[in-house]
Amino acid sequence: MGLFPFIKETGRSDSTMGSNRPSQNKQNHSFLTKERIIAGVAWITLVFIYWWVTSFYQLTPVDLMRRVIGFLAGNPIGVLFYVVLYVIRPLFLFPATLVTMAAGFLYGPVWGIVFAVVASNLSSMVAYFIGRFFGRALIDQFCKYDLVSRYATRLRNNSFETSLTLRFLFLPYDLVSYFSGFLKIDWRWFLLATILGSIPGTISFGLIGAALDEEFSVTSVSFNLNLIIISGLMFALSILLSRWFRKREAKSANH
Repeated sequence: MGLFPFIKETGRSDSTMGSNRPSQNKQNHSFLTKERIIAGVAWITLVFIYWWVTSFYQLTPVDLMRRVIGFLAGNPIGVLFYVVLYVIRPLFLFPATLVTMAAGFLYGPVWGIVFAVVASNLSSMVAYFIGRFFGRALIDQFCKYDLVSRYATRLRNNSFETSLTLRFLFLPYDLVSYFSGFLKIDWRWFLLATILGSIPGTISFGLIGAALDEEFSVTSVSFNLNLIIISGLMFALSILLSRWFRKREAKSANH
């Protein structure tokens, strides 16, 4: 029994649903399909261009974030650009913490956090479906092995609790999203868990961003002590919640 017994996983896995169509199943589960090759090449190209530009101009992620902030600050539709940039951020593996802090810095501790929560959850779904697209065939192949199959099934059957625990652990944001898509965790429970589980971290980093003065830099700013204290409390709360969920999950696994 899971932490939320009223939540039932009703959907069957893709591999089970496709078992009655062997020819179509074999075609769909081939990893090196034309679509995956094209998408993979396009993605690698984007990452390479990003890496080359930032290396050529010697831009660190913080330097790049400062330039983006300068563009957004004077833009009448800067919020829209901010959301779009946050949504496509996983494609370039740009640190989510910096973009979340930028929201607090630009729009304050209230609206900044609201915008960051919305944008971060949209970006998590982008990473999730990318992981699902590229990992779908691989996970079906790996599930032929009993150990992998049992572990993947356990994660799928406890999609909400697993995703929520991973969010509370402050693991790399995009890694959790890609991994969840790779394992084909139910996207509805993944999204719900991401919304709830990312709130403490988003508030924490958003408040840090709102506490920065003058410019987006940790070397030449003064801090709002009250916001820093609240941010620290939210961080501590997320750690406590992660431990609590892990204990509940361990008890559920033993029963």
